[in-house]
Amino acid sequence: MVVAIDGPAGCGKSTVAKIIADRLNITFLNSGSFYRGITLSLLRSGISIENQQEVIGLAQSLDIDYVNSRLVINGEDVEDLLHTDEVDAHTAHVSSIIPLRHIVNEKIRHITRSLSIVCEGRDMTTVVFPDAEHKFYLDASIDVQALRRFNQGVSNLSLEEIKETIRQRDEIDKAKAEGALKIAADATYIDTSDLTIEQVCEIIIRKIHN
Repeated sequence: MVVAIDGPAGCGKSTVAKIIADRLNITFLNSGSFYRGITLSLLRSGISIENQQEVIGLAQSLDIDYVNSRLVINGEDVEDLLHTDEVDAHTAHVSSIIPLRHIVNEKIRHITRSLSIVCEGRDMTTVVFPDAEHKFYLDASIDVQALRRFNQGVSNLSLEEIKETIRQRDEIDKAKAEGALKIAADATYIDTSDLTIEQVCEIIIRKIHN
């Protein structure tokens, strides 16, 4: 079974997806972790993110795995290194490289071939798993998105700076030539702005069991 969840940053989809996966006793997968992991590897390597050929070459060379819902690259668990301001600043650009998206999508499909999963990202319902049994699109106002990100305590930016970063990232994601952030025709739309995490989870679980 595949439960696919899309939506912008700060709409609560990572938290919700983890809870849903736990309640269904299946694997949680964050597709954004793959792009963040590749971005982290690029920053470490010194390769310019503007050099698409070298970016793609590095991505192809990485041994990427997903173990206990955590990203592992070349044997190193990098999950706790994926949400720095530096990685945040470059991930949207890296993830807009179309050949790179093909590489990541294939890695995700390969890893999940024998698993039941709850996956979340930007194009899970439209590109990666268009035939998923259950599709959801979570949304939230820009103010709520920024406040949630700010309250995570992982950024050194001010609330206004975070808001602007999210706004820029969402614009990039919605304008991508491939894998753009959009609502699948058969996805259930949920505005989480005024809902608790538990309320969102209840809506999704109820829909899955119907």
